[in-house]
Parts: sequence; C-alpha cells; structure tokens
Amino acid sequence: MTMNLSRELETPRLRLRPFALRDAEPMYALLRDPVVNTFLPWFPTQTLAEAEEMLRSRYIGGPGVHYAVCLRGGDAPIGYVSLAEGPAYDLGYGLARAHWGQGITSEAAAAVLAEARRAGLAFVTATHDVNNPASGGVMRKIGMTYRYSYVERVQPKDQIVTFRLWQIDFAPEVPTYSGYWNTYPDHFVEEV
Repeated sequence: MTMNLSRELETPRLRLRPFALRDAEPMYALLRDPVVNTFLPWFPTQTLAEAEEMLRSRYIGGPGVHYAVCLRGGDAPIGYVSLAEGPAYDLGYGLARAHWGQGITSEAAAAVLAEARRAGLAFVTATHDVNNPASGGVMRKIGMTYRYSYVERVQPKDQIVTFRLWQIDFAPEVPTYSGYWNTYPDHFVEEV
C-alpha cells in the first residue's frame, strides 16, 4: 500500500512538517550528539556538510515520510519522526536531549500513527535496541504491543544488537509482521 500521509500535522504542543534545507543547522546539533545517536544505526555526523547530506538523502529525498518535529510557534526542528515505506511500515524517531522526558516523542509519534490509520495503513511496526528501554516505553505509551525480539548485526557500526519489535494494528486480524523473524534466525519472545 502506498502511503498518502498529510504533509503537516499539529498537536497541542507540536508542529510536524516536511524537512527543508534550512533545517541543516538544527539537525546537525541533533545528528552530531553522540548520546542521542547511541542507539541509531549510523555514526554521529562530524560536520555541517555531513548533516546537510543526510538531510537531503534521508529526510528530504529518502523513501517514506519524514516529519521535522517543531515546538508550536517555532520553526526549528527539535527532532524527527519517520515512517518507512512497507512492508514493515517502521516508525522511527529522534529528539534533542534538551527535550527528553517531556512526552514530546510520544506526542509526535502518536500524531503520525493517527495519520497512518487515517491514510488506511493496516499496521505500523517499530523496533528498539533492548539496551534502550526508554524507546520501548514510547512504543508502549502510543499503543503498540511487543511481538518478538531478534538479533541483527547492524551496519555501519558493525554491532550485534538485540531488537524488540512492537506493532500496532489498525485493521482486524492483522498478523504480526514476520519479516525480521524470517530474516534473522536468532529470534525469540521475551517477557517485557
């Protein structure tokens, strides 16, 4: 199914909008922070030029839908929420450390899930590193349920990571997305 999501979303505290090249500097602050990027599959950017390239290739020109998360009344991104094209329709997010612990990621991600439901997607998945339980907390808070775990060697960091897959279903009798289960032989169900 092709995603047809709105270009802008609003919540009580946030405005989610498409990325633009003017976002390079605030995104550089986010993408270069080693703590923010600890559990992301790429290395922190080292220069503004690297951040600009990532912005162009991933957030502006990449597949899927990518929202710049801005505070209402402002225009500078403090984070992002992305929804990948199928088959997994994987939800991803990142937020500047200064805004952690305020429910902003949950608020932004919930808005994107509501838009995905409105657009007719049957389900959305999300994964997090088992060593990043705060991300799993966001998934739980926005109504996703844990389905299974799998072990993957993540590139370019070349790390072995155990991921937990969460899913939210928008249609009746949607099966759990099995793509990661079928791809990675080291998979199992945990008590979470």
